[in-house]
Amino acid sequence: MAKKKDRRVVAPSSERPKDRAEPSHQLAHSASSSSNRKLVITFVLFFVVSSAISVLVYRLNYAPITDRMESYVFRRGLVKPDVTYQEILTENAVVSENTTGRHYTYPVLAYITPWNSKGYDLAKRFNSKFTHISPVWYDLKSQGTSLILEGRHNADIGWISDLRIAGDAWVLPRIVLEAFPAELLTKKKQRNKAIDLIVSECKEMGYDGIVLESWSRWAAYRVLHDPKMRNLALKFIKDLGDALHAVTSERNNKHHLQLVYVIGPPHSEKLQVHDFGPKDLHSLSDAVDGFSLMTYDFSGPHNPGPNAPLKWIDSTLQLLLGTNKNSALASKILLGINFYGNDYILSGGSGGGAITGRDYISLLEKHKPAFRWEKNSAEHLFFYTDNDHNNHAVFYPSLLSISMRLEEARKWGCGISIWEIGQGLDYFYDLL
Repeated sequence: MAKKKDRRVVAPSSERPKDRAEPSHQLAHSASSSSNRKLVITFVLFFVVSSAISVLVYRLNYAPITDRMESYVFRRGLVKPDVTYQEILTENAVVSENTTGRHYTYPVLAYITPWNSKGYDLAKRFNSKFTHISPVWYDLKSQGTSLILEGRHNADIGWISDLRIAGDAWVLPRIVLEAFPAELLTKKKQRNKAIDLIVSECKEMGYDGIVLESWSRWAAYRVLHDPKMRNLALKFIKDLGDALHAVTSERNNKHHLQLVYVIGPPHSEKLQVHDFGPKDLHSLSDAVDGFSLMTYDFSGPHNPGPNAPLKWIDSTLQLLLGTNKNSALASKILLGINFYGNDYILSGGSGGGAITGRDYISLLEKHKPAFRWEKNSAEHLFFYTDNDHNNHAVFYPSLLSISMRLEEARKWGCGISIWEIGQGLDYFYDLL
């Protein structure tokens, strides 16, 4: 198994994904300017050496397979390690006239956030590329001794209608379970109320099911450290899945409402007690239609580096699935692929944060950087210096990095989940 860093615990609240869309610029001052220079030099030398042999490694190990060659970006020779900023600026908004053809045949879930409204338009434009679309709309919260489901004001019925005219993607809004877990999980009345609120909302709004996020919050509250509470948590998810499956879809009476459950990757090589592991996966496999695996956010402002190293992705899948490639269980995994990037400050302190495609294009226009392909993580990056003489490293998805992650998912027989489509570049969708 590939060696990897211990990772910070992902914040459980509904604001966690929003942090990826709206970067934080808080900086921690470094000990000295000398240490800053050493950090930058070390960082640069590491990537310079690895990029020197990148083209050869790519041609030997990562040549595209035949069926992907039909993709517009492959035919035009854009999926490669030796990209330039000029090429990205020229090509990123140019897409195939055929926006309905699919090159990735497994399930594709696309997240959309209200704070990146471009995603709403892209969901309609590339509807046929997706099997599931999850707008980030809802939170289920404690209100005194009861519960309340907030977020209907975000729901756009007209947009959902347009989606269904444009294609067949299922609409599964995301719900973050913010309710106090000790109350929710231990009291049968609360559990039943939560399930009733969710199922009723799906019926009233005509949704095809939901995406539920709760595991990270339960871990933060340490309820998963208690075997009894952990079993109650698993039972709640099973009961919710059964309740949704008992309801026929409004769109197709041959299908039931679906449940996709969000799971995080292990935070170290050895599974911790609060991690979602293979036993949990097997336990929930009948009640859950898909598991949205958050294989991104590997690095952060205090440990700058790649967003989702390919070897780490592979080791995460090995932890969850063992040797069960192309199995019924593997087909329920929706491997997370980030369409956002990170701009890290390497000198003058540490900091930085998430950037969207719009931010990324602005950086290319302003700094005209040289790209490097880092073969160990299979990601592109570049460096630049800002007006305050701070050195930055920018990791943002490229056609090649996305293509290789799609191939990794294909190798395992997994689907994919994209966080989130409003943050990507238009030509990314030609790979799907």
